[in-house]
Parts: sequence; structure tokens; C-alpha cells
Amino acid sequence: MDMVKALETIMLVCFGAAWPASILKSWRSRTTKGKSLFFLLVVLSGYAAGIAKVLLTEGPTGFLLIPYGFNALMVSTDTAIYFKNASLDKASEKDKTR
Repeated sequence: MDMVKALETIMLVCFGAAWPASILKSWRSRTTKGKSLFFLLVVLSGYAAGIAKVLLTEGPTGFLLIPYGFNALMVSTDTAIYFKNASLDKASEKDKTR
């Protein structure tokens, strides 16, 4: 593995290390407060661009598809929880107005 790929892998592992904590926080909090859907979608778009770069330069066997794909899966999970929590927030607001 050349130095550029090694550094990119390290970057992806470091970024990926934060997502499990974010997912756990989203799951436990049961609210969207403190979360930004825009941020999640921007990060997901960045990982999609990284996946496209690997596919265009190395093809479907490119090693970096693994960390990009794993990170994209974690951000997608956090995004899905965001939508679940948004519906919980909406239901909570309805209960408060009654």
C-alpha cells in the first residue's frame, strides 16, 4: 500500500471511530436535539464521493471501499435514527399541546 492510501485509510479509521458514539448518543437520547440532518447528509455525500473516487480509480476491488463503505453505513444508521427521533419529537410536541 502506498503512502497516500495509507494516510487516507488512517483518516477514514479516525473519522469512523467517532460514529459509533454518535449512533449510541442518538439511540439513547431519543431526540434530534443537538443533531443536524444537514451535517449528516453532507458527511454522507462526502463518503459517497470517496466511494465513487475509489471505483473510478481502482475499480470494485479497491481496498478503500471497505472503510468508506463502513463509514457510510454508520452515517446512514445515524441518519435513520435521526428520522426515528424526529417522529418521537413530533409526537412529544403533540402531547405537550394537549
